[in-house]
Order: sequence, then C-alpha cells, then structure tokens
Amino acid sequence: MNPEAANTDIAQLSYEQAREELVAVVAQLEAGAATLEQSLGLWERGEALAARCEAWLQGATQRLDVARAQNGDAAEPAS
Repeated sequence: MNPEAANTDIAQLSYEQAREELVAVVAQLEAGAATLEQSLGLWERGEALAARCEAWLQGATQRLDVARAQNGDAAEPAS
C-alpha cells in the first residue's frame, strides 16, 4: 500500500481533528501491540498528521502577522 495514498484524507482535517487523531496514533504505538507493518503504517500516518498540525499552526501565525501589520501593531522591541 502506498502510504501517501492512504493519508490523502489528512489534508481535509481541521487542526483539532488532526491533533486528536495524532494523539490516538501515538497511544497505539506506545501500547506496542501492533505488528511491525502496522507500526510502520501508524508512524507514517502520525508523521503526516504532525505535518498537518504544523501547517495549520504556521498558517495561523501568518494570519496573526498580517492582522498585526494591518493594525499597525507589528511587534517592536521593548525599550
């Protein structure tokens, strides 16, 4: 099975959905009951979920930066 094809649904997840599933994947891996092949699949999915969460966070940071710049509130060093 192509791991990228198996993880195409991740692009549709909200930050909260991706984070929740990532927590579940980590719990499954920590339980240690999966076979090696299952563990590899879980790890690959976890990596994809983590990347999705990171993309959401980067997007949120960019939106905040734009909003601050538009409001003239760009962070300035404290005196």
